[in-house]
Amino acid sequence: MNNIISKFKQLKWVQPLDQAAWILITILTVLIGIVLLTGDHTTPQVKEFSWQNKQIGAEDMGLLITFNRPMNRESVEKNLQIDPPLPGKISWAGRRMAYTLSEPVPYGTPFSVQLKGARDHLYGDKQGTLIQPFTGFFRSRDRAFAYIGVQGNQEGKLVLVNLSEKEPKPIILTPEDLVVLDFKLYPKGDKILFSAINKSEQKKGSISPELYTVITGINPQSPGENPQPAQPVGKIEKILDAKYYRNLKFDLSPDGKIIVVQRVSQTNPNDASPWFIESGKSPKPLNIQGGDFLIAPDSQSLVIAQGPDLTTILPLKPDAKPLEFLPKFGRVLGFAKDGSAAAMLKFNPDGTRSLFIVNNQGQELELYRTPPFGNIISAEFDPSNSLLYCLITEVLDNPQVYKEQPYIVAIDIKTKQVVPFVILPNQQEINISLSPDGLALLFDQTVIEMGGSDNLNQSTKTQAGDTIKTSRIWILPLMIDTPTDGSKPQVKPEELPFFGFHPQWLP
Repeated sequence: MNNIISKFKQLKWVQPLDQAAWILITILTVLIGIVLLTGDHTTPQVKEFSWQNKQIGAEDMGLLITFNRPMNRESVEKNLQIDPPLPGKISWAGRRMAYTLSEPVPYGTPFSVQLKGARDHLYGDKQGTLIQPFTGFFRSRDRAFAYIGVQGNQEGKLVLVNLSEKEPKPIILTPEDLVVLDFKLYPKGDKILFSAINKSEQKKGSISPELYTVITGINPQSPGENPQPAQPVGKIEKILDAKYYRNLKFDLSPDGKIIVVQRVSQTNPNDASPWFIESGKSPKPLNIQGGDFLIAPDSQSLVIAQGPDLTTILPLKPDAKPLEFLPKFGRVLGFAKDGSAAAMLKFNPDGTRSLFIVNNQGQELELYRTPPFGNIISAEFDPSNSLLYCLITEVLDNPQVYKEQPYIVAIDIKTKQVVPFVILPNQQEINISLSPDGLALLFDQTVIEMGGSDNLNQSTKTQAGDTIKTSRIWILPLMIDTPTDGSKPQVKPEELPFFGFHPQWLP
């Protein structure tokens, strides 16, 4: 009897909640019915724009726009405006629209994205609701480059120039006591890896380079990353000393996480091997023999020359077995950014040299062969991977004087057409650098001190050890308007007001 009374009391306590639940269900059902009959009047709008207030680099090839409602795709595509225009194509995934660029953004340019007049998607013949007008903003990275100074207070120092500023001025990045020999750029341009010797040691004739990094002051706010606080310009960090080993040639992986450096023991010249350094870890020898090398675009393997007719690809691990042999090539000149191909150099028995393209399927294509005793010094793929910009030399036909004539040329990979751009004065060392947007080339014009120099304070030298008397930096625009009369397009280099050598564009 007591159990029945208890259950009855519980039932009376639950009934009001059941009634409230049924009332709430009824109200929601009515509201859902009204929405279905009259439609959802929520204003369509852009919920997220992936490039909003970001700085875009050459590697950023697609923006995303996410809407709060399903959209009439045709109306969006018709009314989307990017200013200045960027060629590309549109694709959709639900409420998300992707705009994929067909070429990198030109650097040093602000952009706006506008969308108005588009409508959301409704089933049937009903016209959708107009979108809330949207305007987004982004900009491409600054047009900036670094070089090694040769005069005045810049001599032997790493110098940065930002051409996107109203009045570009050289900024000295390295301290007075270091003489910079070579450098590589980190993928965002926020840091530079460089080798340098102490000036006091140089005066004693000692050349024992050490590796450092320096902060550039460039702070790109890249898509997909949280804003990073700016670091002090010129902040130096030592990466590798020269206490037991001399540090020679080095390379930085495309992702900026691995350094490979050729090291030779200070006491045993036979103890020589490339070493690799992962971020935050101690250096380790790869225990291989070889000459010139480059880290592959995957940042996980090394391409190294092991003879005049052998190039080897191997993982970046100690004592690793080779992944592949390229038996007839003596040097790798450069890679396509996406890793689809490499520019390789072949030394021919008749004294000529051949430029080959080798794709990731192992297919080989000879693009160019030099005259006897000519050379192919460097090659860079343009962003579309359809052109190679090369620095080549030819021996002038003069039996009394041996003289090499350097050229900057563009080679069409499909047609093999060679287009000369600039004939350079005869000089022992030339450096070229293609801008990440593919719109300009930098190169230097170096004058060597003939007969050497007894001036111990003269700190700037070429990679071959020759003393540099002076050096100027030139820029070659590559935006070419083809003449309507069928004649060859004309491009003229412009001399920049900076004294330095080895100029390199920031990524």
